[in-house]
Amino acid sequence: MIRNVEVLVVGGGPAGLCAAQAAASVGAKVLVLERDYVPGGQLVKQTHKFFGSEKQHAGERGFQIGEDLLKEIEADPNIQIMTETTALGYYEDGVVTALKGREHLKFRPQRLIITTGAAEKFLAFPGNDLPGVYGAGAVQTLMNVAGVKPAERVLMVGSGNIGLIVSYQLKQAGVEIAAIVEAAPKIGGYLVHAAKIRRAGIPIKTGWTVKEVLGTEQVEGAVICQLDDKFQQIPGTEEKVACDAICLAVGLTPLTELCWQAGCEMKFIRELSGHVPVVSDNLETTRSGIYAAGDATGIEEASSAMVEGKVAGYSAAESLGHSPEKAAQLRAEALEELRQLRAGPTGGKINAGIDKMKEDGGVVHVNLYGYSH
Repeated sequence: MIRNVEVLVVGGGPAGLCAAQAAASVGAKVLVLERDYVPGGQLVKQTHKFFGSEKQHAGERGFQIGEDLLKEIEADPNIQIMTETTALGYYEDGVVTALKGREHLKFRPQRLIITTGAAEKFLAFPGNDLPGVYGAGAVQTLMNVAGVKPAERVLMVGSGNIGLIVSYQLKQAGVEIAAIVEAAPKIGGYLVHAAKIRRAGIPIKTGWTVKEVLGTEQVEGAVICQLDDKFQQIPGTEEKVACDAICLAVGLTPLTELCWQAGCEMKFIRELSGHVPVVSDNLETTRSGIYAAGDATGIEEASSAMVEGKVAGYSAAESLGHSPEKAAQLRAEALEELRQLRAGPTGGKINAGIDKMKEDGGVVHVNLYGYSH
């Protein structure tokens, strides 16, 4: 049996929850599918405080923001969340299928908002399949959600915000950080995070990478080496590092399988970290009635993902005729909030990526029967 849904949100992370909340606030009925057992996405594991303004929950910790959002959503009769439910595919008749336990579900949404987030990137080097080689997100989940100490001594690879934050959280959990190695010539994360790492006495080695992992059954150490200005390994610079885990914080890739399946126009934009759907200012894709927001449209901070979710939610609800004037005003306010978030130096990369995505002109919306502008 196919269940008809007014607005279906796939992904219950920061963007998905805010999209649901926005659409429901102007009268739309919303169903959220979340594959995990608790909604919140990356917010669930984030124990650091957010930056920005009061609108972006400045001063609050990520997991607290997630808890607050869930309380508001649970009190809203227009929103239903199905946890432990994995979206499987999008079909040409507009049906979205999902799996909850052993039950196969089918939904036909009037509007679909894709907020599927991102997956961690990996690195190729000998021994990268040994137990003890983690992604930074997995380490955060072990520590901050499951309460498990992942190792005794960790080599961190990557000095972006995630690498710096997770290194500091590991230190707080009693794990020794052997070093942070970064292939680029300079630290990639915010100075405030890097300064905390320096004060903690953790060395940051820029222009270095992992050459190989030592060990047979599990990680017993690593060999690192320097890189030249073309990111090629420099022979003779190898150093051995004693560690029982290697944590990779080398970036994220947008999860866009549903966008591909739906036939949305996709572009590879380096600044947005991979293939992303082409979207209008209202975050509608080239498939009419399908919207995308959050990391699925380009890797950015959780604050931006939440605001993008609002834009998509208001847009979807307005297109269905729910309080169109109010929805349009709220969407305009969210777009301005997003513009301000991206106004600083860190927003330059994202803005450049968005410009490249739209460089061919207006977005053409596609439906099953043809094309319409």
